[in-house]
Amino acid sequence: MAFQSRISILTLSMFAIFASLYVAGRLWHDAENRVYLAKELDRITGQGKSVISVDDSWKIIECREQLKKLSALEMELSTARQEGFVSKHLPEMNKIPKKNPLVVIGILTGFGRKNERDAIRKAWMGAGAALKKMEDHKGIVVRFVIGRSSNQGDSLDRSIDSENKQTNDFFILENHVEAPEELPKKTKLFFAHAAENWNADYYAKLNDDVYVNIDALGNTLAAHLDQPRVYIGCMKSGEVFSESGEKWYEPDWWKFGDGKTYFRHASGEMFVISKALAKFVSINRYILRAYAHDDVSVGSWFIGANVKHINDRKFCCSSWSSGAICSGV
Repeated sequence: MAFQSRISILTLSMFAIFASLYVAGRLWHDAENRVYLAKELDRITGQGKSVISVDDSWKIIECREQLKKLSALEMELSTARQEGFVSKHLPEMNKIPKKNPLVVIGILTGFGRKNERDAIRKAWMGAGAALKKMEDHKGIVVRFVIGRSSNQGDSLDRSIDSENKQTNDFFILENHVEAPEELPKKTKLFFAHAAENWNADYYAKLNDDVYVNIDALGNTLAAHLDQPRVYIGCMKSGEVFSESGEKWYEPDWWKFGDGKTYFRHASGEMFVISKALAKFVSINRYILRAYAHDDVSVGSWFIGANVKHINDRKFCCSSWSSGAICSGV
């Protein structure tokens, strides 16, 4: 029994010695690893004996990845330059960005109205170099707005295409069928598409029998640039005609109450809306209601919105007076 007891004690002692050696070895190994990692972090970050957090370590890794991507892009750009691709586009990139237009004017016209268009070109709109100069120096873009014939591609369409080839001053609504009863829809499409094609401060709608004082218009609009949602024109509220067959018959007359009077809206001869409102029309074009007349339709779109209505008598085109902006003929 004494012999067995000595063996047991010896076994336990040996186990304890081996365990101590194992633990000491692991601690020594971990200490070496910590020293090595600390030195590596110091070497990478260049911060001497300072300690960085795990988050900072991830940021270093992310920066390395971004540098790799940047290096790859630089190599692709160098290859593209050697192939002559970039050089074709650099002149465009190096150009001074064009200033956004102050206003885009859409003159709603129709088939068989060439004489009226020619009169406007001679009177105030200009053509060719004069039209381009007005765009570049005054920031005023003017286009005749027209749709397509119900028999698309017929002589009516061809005549407009031929005229536009000579003058280059049309804004053709390819998906709109030209018809008198579709004028409210045409006005809506003009604002929607104009807002998508020009990043102007304002958008104006005109009839093709209206003459405009361009300088007076520019000065008036410039005075309202600090107001983001404005609807400017000669405001009125006329009678709603409920009898079918009358010239100004309104099929939805019952919506305007027993008084049969329209809400305040700008006269359709000429009115202006700001960029925010044009974009509003563009976004909501499919749900905005069109009434029988385009001026009433436009007024209805803004009646429930946070819009500033500006009643400017200079936009009353029926009478030409000193300082007036427009005149109807």
